[in-house]
Amino acid sequence: MTTTFPKGFLWGGATAANQIEGAYNEGGKGLSIQDVMPKGITETPTAGPTPDNLKQVAIDFYHRYEEDIAAFADLGFKVFRFSIAWSRIFPLGDEASPNAQGLAYYSRLLDELEKHGIEPMVTISHYETPLHLARKYNGWTNRQLIGFYENYCRALFENFGARVKYWLTFNEINSVIHEPFLSGGIPTPKDQLTQQDLYQAIHHELVASARATKLARELMPAAQVGCMIIALPTYPLTPDPSDVVAAMHTAQDSYAFGDIHCRGEYPGYLLRRFRDQGIELEITVQDREDLKHTVDFVSFSYYMSICETADPAKKIKGAGNIMGGVPNPTLKASEWGWQIDPQGLRVVLNDYWDRWQKPLFIVENGIGAVDTLVEVDGGKTVVDDYRIDYFNDHLVQAGEAIEDGVQLLGYTSWGCIDIVSASTAQMSKRYGFIYVDRNDDGTGSLARYPKKSYGWYKEVIASNGASLKK
Repeated sequence: MTTTFPKGFLWGGATAANQIEGAYNEGGKGLSIQDVMPKGITETPTAGPTPDNLKQVAIDFYHRYEEDIAAFADLGFKVFRFSIAWSRIFPLGDEASPNAQGLAYYSRLLDELEKHGIEPMVTISHYETPLHLARKYNGWTNRQLIGFYENYCRALFENFGARVKYWLTFNEINSVIHEPFLSGGIPTPKDQLTQQDLYQAIHHELVASARATKLARELMPAAQVGCMIIALPTYPLTPDPSDVVAAMHTAQDSYAFGDIHCRGEYPGYLLRRFRDQGIELEITVQDREDLKHTVDFVSFSYYMSICETADPAKKIKGAGNIMGGVPNPTLKASEWGWQIDPQGLRVVLNDYWDRWQKPLFIVENGIGAVDTLVEVDGGKTVVDDYRIDYFNDHLVQAGEAIEDGVQLLGYTSWGCIDIVSASTAQMSKRYGFIYVDRNDDGTGSLARYPKKSYGWYKEVIASNGASLKK
């Protein structure tokens, strides 16, 4: 029996501006938080740009987008998810008028996608808050950022609204709690931030997201606006009811942001947590009205699942468990400790569909691995059967969820071309179907080489999933 995907299913790939574009100081672009994160989230941000920051050049997509989009078209992409760098449009973030050069660049990018018949999906804010907004206003802890973001959205919608159908407001909005600088542009050291600070910042982002959704409906009624959250299925470590309750509470950490985006109000379990922890958010009457502008669909990233336990003696942190939880003893892990759980994707899809009854979109999924470039039949490639196995097994489970009745709009693999890693700022942690000749020390020709997985994914798209092996 073959896996069946619906007609018109949107196959493609996903990237982020700060991880692919480079040209960090060209075209009138201002600095973003990424320009002071040369080691990703693994080290303290620097005072300013440093030459060891791979993202200054990244894979030079800014200058090579025509070549790369042609490759995506050859793969058969129906959709390409990319982000717009806020500081290309508003270099400081708080200006009144947008940077014309930045708008022109993304217009050319859209031209190229249109030429190849690829649907654009735009992430408005993907871990690249303008550095000025971070340092002057302390990022999203400051309510003023709602207005700056709304101004930014208006510029995008007015310039590109007729050309982009799918918009995502914030990337992995639930990550602010764990990585406040990366996700919320908050430079205050993490150990000096209270839960009150973090949830107030997230509240500002949620209001901004809702206002963007409202504005989108006014300016581009045919568009679809989605939220984007980290999907993290959480299993009890044992059948002990205390572990089940612990898993429920951890799962609610992620559910909360989808609940607010989809239902337009704070869920009771989160309000209880605020009461229990003495958190009193500043929520205005207008905020409550704004939050009622709910999203059209839910998009999410899926990389791993976790376990949870109430037993302090068993609370062992896994190498890849960035969002907490404990390792699952039944699962294998990637080279970076991210546990591989294809069936967890089916669990998430059913769970989210049952919970929100909104169309779903898998906008990130993939495996970071060290790839070796080899000579095969006179050309260079990577024999990445491990990546093929990973994608095959996850897509089979996505197909199972569709058979279960889940409405799934599409699938964009993360880092469809090798990019600079967000968490570690390495090139050696590779995700793509296309190898980019660049190394962690910045050397390399930037030449592109299709991996074995390139031909495999091309066949999957061409067959609409029928070539997957159960």
